Amino acid sequence: MPAHTPDTTSVASWVADATMAPSMHNAQPWLFHYAEAENELRLLMDATRAMPRSDPSGRGLHLGCGTALFNLRVAAAQAGWEPRVRLMPEATGPETLAMITFVQPVESDEVAELYPAIRRRHTSREPFSDEAVPPALLDGLRGAARAEGARLDLPGDWQVEWIQQLVWDAEFEEGLSQAVREELARWISGTDDDPRTGAARPEGIPLYALGPRRYDGRAPVRDFAGGRYVEGRGSAVFEDAPCLAVLGTREDERKDWLRAGQAMERVLLQATQDGLSTSLNSQVLEWPELRRALRDPVSGAEYPQMLIRLGYGPEAPDTPRRPLSEVLVII
Repeated sequence: MPAHTPDTTSVASWVADATMAPSMHNAQPWLFHYAEAENELRLLMDATRAMPRSDPSGRGLHLGCGTALFNLRVAAAQAGWEPRVRLMPEATGPETLAMITFVQPVESDEVAELYPAIRRRHTSREPFSDEAVPPALLDGLRGAARAEGARLDLPGDWQVEWIQQLVWDAEFEEGLSQAVREELARWISGTDDDPRTGAARPEGIPLYALGPRRYDGRAPVRDFAGGRYVEGRGSAVFEDAPCLAVLGTREDERKDWLRAGQAMERVLLQATQDGLSTSLNSQVLEWPELRRALRDPVSGAEYPQMLIRLGYGPEAPDTPRRPLSEVLVII
């Protein structure tokens, strides 16, 4: 066994932190295999959590795995280990997305400072206040994306109106596609999914996290209920001038999706550290023609990867996570 190899308890703790990451519809499409003797941790995609209708290319799946990878990097760095990452390593199957080894001592790694935000970060589907996000914080978020090889663009007023129109178009397209609606419904979990225990499933979006229906406002918050009646769910007025950001990359290959996922999580953790609430919207990006329309022709980011909403809002609830025994194998 190599010297200075992390013990399995530490690795398991880092993987547990990794699984706090966001993913499309909270599907949690990741698996981890740790070979202690070789000091190698593999991040693999869980193809059983793919969404062939909404995410036929697997782009969203890769983004989710990228967010988990960034959390893992933060957790290991905070514990004093340097995670050395190889994306899409050669001589491995397509299901292996990254190989990570750990060395000590860790060089100065500023991402460790984001560790407290990992378990505080939650996607919010609640209205945000009208308080403007300070330019200095937005500049910091741009820097966070840039540090991971991505770009964070902040649309102006007319672009926000255009984005809102694209969101409406995506909602319309989704309403016309029964297959997409049925796939989405699979990932909306209530509190009575297990008839034996009455417990909620450890994945998907629980009813309590749907947020209120939008009665008014221009914030692009996806209504995952899709017209379904949810007892006790009210309506609310959302912000009229939402603070939106588009995360993008110059290229659009599998490695770029993994980098985009890491950049997205770095932005989200930094925003959480700064006291901001965040929500994600992939609805427009799930329709190729609308994704192309979302691209800003003057931006250096050719390919939009995620729409992020930023602001000041109430604390969002936790959402369920798969048990560690289901996502981590130690050999």
